[in-house]
Amino acid sequence: MNRFPWWKSAILAIALVIGLLYTLPNFFGEAPAVQVSSGKATIKVDAALVARVQQALTAAGVKPDFVQFEGQSIKARFGDTDTQLKAKDAIAKALNPDPADPGYIVALNLLSRSPAWMAHIRALPMYLGLDLRGGVHFLMQVDM
Repeated sequence: MNRFPWWKSAILAIALVIGLLYTLPNFFGEAPAVQVSSGKATIKVDAALVARVQQALTAAGVKPDFVQFEGQSIKARFGDTDTQLKAKDAIAKALNPDPADPGYIVALNLLSRSPAWMAHIRALPMYLGLDLRGGVHFLMQVDM
């Protein structure tokens, strides 16, 4: 009864496959990570800092999944949150000898567990804001 040309069905199938491919990264979840970035305009984060971060992790006995240099920061991914916290303390201690005047910002982060080939084709997960994760609670009072 309803006959469509084969090319319309092919376009529909291709759109479905592409949609599924770009949806897949959301199913891999996130892993705990530590991000190192510059705390001052005079300090630059470069590829040489990756070696210092890896040395600090090795000295602390922490094994990361990977350590990579991305643009203006270095990110190290770990298997669990306990390891992440240990790594944050070790990296902060190694890179910032004077805690009162830190040169680098060492922060906790979450990275996607999706494979690298998906990131190369720009199939990235959809990141939810704190309001959608349930991590924000505002209480506002008005003093009349």
